[in-house]
Amino acid sequence: MRNLSENDIRYQEAKRMVKRIKGFYMSAFIYVAVNIFLLFLNYEGLKPGESIWHIEYFIVPVVWGAIQIFYGFTVFFPGFFLGKNWEDKKINELIDKYEDRVK
Repeated sequence: MRNLSENDIRYQEAKRMVKRIKGFYMSAFIYVAVNIFLLFLNYEGLKPGESIWHIEYFIVPVVWGAIQIFYGFTVFFPGFFLGKNWEDKKINELIDKYEDRVK
């Protein structure tokens, strides 16, 4: 194990990333559990001879699944949507704008 203090920037970044990954895993678990439950409820509510293969039974899992995929990309590929250093560039841009207004 490495000897990093809690003030080390690498430690802080790793800790933040672990929290994001944990949040994603919890969200994915909830997604699976809730959608299995909903599918079970829909299946139990079917009338004899009725099929489970209707679009209304799959709207929630599909939309929520797309959101989960987007969330996964933001966790595991943080620079994928806004670029690698987007936050730093935006911060510097806003600081420059503020400094120009103050002068």
